[in-house]
Amino acid sequence: MKKITYLFILCFGLLSSEIFAKNNVMILKLTYGEVQIELYPDKAPNHVKRFKELANSGKYDGVVFHRVIDGFMAQTGDVKFGNTNSPDFNLALAGTGGSELPNLKAEFTDIAHTRGILSAARSADPDSANSQFFICYDSAPHLDRQYSAFGKVIKGMEFIDMIKKGDPNSGAVSNPDKIISIKSK
Repeated sequence: MKKITYLFILCFGLLSSEIFAKNNVMILKLTYGEVQIELYPDKAPNHVKRFKELANSGKYDGVVFHRVIDGFMAQTGDVKFGNTNSPDFNLALAGTGGSELPNLKAEFTDIAHTRGILSAARSADPDSANSQFFICYDSAPHLDRQYSAFGKVIKGMEFIDMIKKGDPNSGAVSNPDKIISIKSK
């Protein structure tokens, strides 16, 4: 009987972890292809919850990559001024807005900012993250424990690499690529 109980627990554990993993994988559609992003709710639960809420409600659909620095990162997520589907769209203001939800408290983790890491963009105030995020092109150790990393690209990083780059100094992109959609897998 003990063996059956252990077998049941093992099978249930494997099944539930597979379901949990699927619930924390997002599909980011770009014109270049689909990108899979694994989220880390155990590391930054509030950032993951916000990201999923905005993504699954369609708030990120049509949002531009307003700041892209080759070899560093691609930033997007301004659902107020960066959404090409919105009457408030204003490329000159993209990067200054967020959602109508309150800002998030920092959730600094031990996750290193390496290639493919998804992290929350913010102002100088560590507790100012809202909807904007960035994906690292390369290692950026100066961001470690300074920004809330909450996921990683697990498939399709080559499509992130294809995003139009901006000015080498400011990262501003004059004719930016945009998110087609982000949804849970």
